[in-house]
Amino acid sequence: MFAKCIGMGLCGIESFKVTVETDLSSGIPAFDIVGLPDAAVKESRDRVRSAMKNSGFEFPLGRITVNLAPADKRKIGAIYDLPILTALLKLSGQLSAETDDAVFIGELSLSGDVCSVNGILPMTIEAKEQGYGRIFVPYENRAEAAVVKGIDVYPIKSVKQLYEHLTGIKPMKKADPEKLTVSIGKFAVDFSQVKGQSDAKRALEIAAAGSHNILLVGPPGSGKSMLAQRLPTILPDMTFDETIETTKIHSIAGHIPPGVSLIDRRPFRSPHHTISPMGLVGGGSVPSPGEISLAHNGVLFLDEFPEFSRATMEVLRQPLEDGEVTISRVSGTLTYPCNVSMVCAMNPCPCGYYATGSGKCTCSPQQVSRYLGKISGPLLDRIDIYIEVPLIGYEELSSKRPAESSEEIRRRVNEARKIQTERFRDLPIKSNARIPAGNLHEFCPLNEKADKYLHLAFDKLGLSSRAYSKILKVARTIADLDGEDVIKGEHIAEAVHYRSLDRKYWKNKSDL
Repeated sequence: MFAKCIGMGLCGIESFKVTVETDLSSGIPAFDIVGLPDAAVKESRDRVRSAMKNSGFEFPLGRITVNLAPADKRKIGAIYDLPILTALLKLSGQLSAETDDAVFIGELSLSGDVCSVNGILPMTIEAKEQGYGRIFVPYENRAEAAVVKGIDVYPIKSVKQLYEHLTGIKPMKKADPEKLTVSIGKFAVDFSQVKGQSDAKRALEIAAAGSHNILLVGPPGSGKSMLAQRLPTILPDMTFDETIETTKIHSIAGHIPPGVSLIDRRPFRSPHHTISPMGLVGGGSVPSPGEISLAHNGVLFLDEFPEFSRATMEVLRQPLEDGEVTISRVSGTLTYPCNVSMVCAMNPCPCGYYATGSGKCTCSPQQVSRYLGKISGPLLDRIDIYIEVPLIGYEELSSKRPAESSEEIRRRVNEARKIQTERFRDLPIKSNARIPAGNLHEFCPLNEKADKYLHLAFDKLGLSSRAYSKILKVARTIADLDGEDVIKGEHIAEAVHYRSLDRKYWKNKSDL
């Protein structure tokens, strides 16, 4: 006897079709699962057996073989419980409904309840692209599955409910995306709450508009973390494609809040400095996305930057350059996207007051050099903007004059990003920070004054080729904020200014 059902598997952020084939033959009772299952899949035998019995069904007696095809792809997790049980119901003759156009995804409890799983969104998208008309998902996952148009989504709470629907005893209603929560909510912070620091605010506005990496350097209490934490309030609106990409990663990681169908706000991830390299870029025996991938299309904030271990900092170099991170394990190789704007904040020395002019620094030159030396030259070279965040005086702190709100800044950022979206409509990039080297001069035209200024800065400062390209990209963003098609001298001057702070602290560390 033979029966089959369709499930879905996960490989990175992509999904693939899994055909669950079941066979019942005579012989000593056994229940075998083949097709490269991991431990969680093998344990489906016990969950499925108990769920069937506790839901009022008979477990078939005989030699049961379950094959998860294709057999050469690793099957991970408990997402195959529901299709295995459905196939066994068909195999034993207890279910005679047609299921060829349906996909089943879900973990089972021993009582027969259907439990939520990770990765529903990419699996639903793949089911729709494979041409299936129906998909049965756990009730808790209904919000993220329902956003996929072109496929009927049925949220189920138990095996009994699924049986009654398939047999027509008690049909279920499809999930209605219009009735599901999409937005995560409003921000509780605003740039208007930050007194002074106009230079730092300007630098963060440029970083947000062009998705540039930025380093904030200043003494304790100057407001570096407060500024960085308000950066999400001025980030540009996400496109629908960016929303889907981001939601897929958070779906796989299991980080989507209950009742939320899409991550419609750019992520802001702020890992502690004790994080491991694996936690930052991803990995594990069952590879999962790291913090840099969870920040995809958003911001990765690294506070107390020099306190991160050297190994943790250095693993960022290639992902920041490539916009993706590849994790290789014995079970396979996975690639996760990580187009992020990295924001770093740090003190200039262990005590925090070096070069501030306050006279408070108690560190020796060797201590300062050792502290700053924790950040390598190649990693510094991948930062587009350096900005100093000084302590502010009493007059600014006590001023009653209202500061510019996040809404006003965000309006300018959105206008600049719209220009970039139109500029890169034929390329797989979305921001100035990702302009390919081959298109640099096409998208960054200079007037005569700007060209002369950049030439002078290149010769006088001994800039590297990477620094040259990053100055052009930052200047392109500054020009976009001004609504200019051609980069002018003042745009280059400001961009060069943001690349010169390293010479105050890292005189011999970078080849900028």
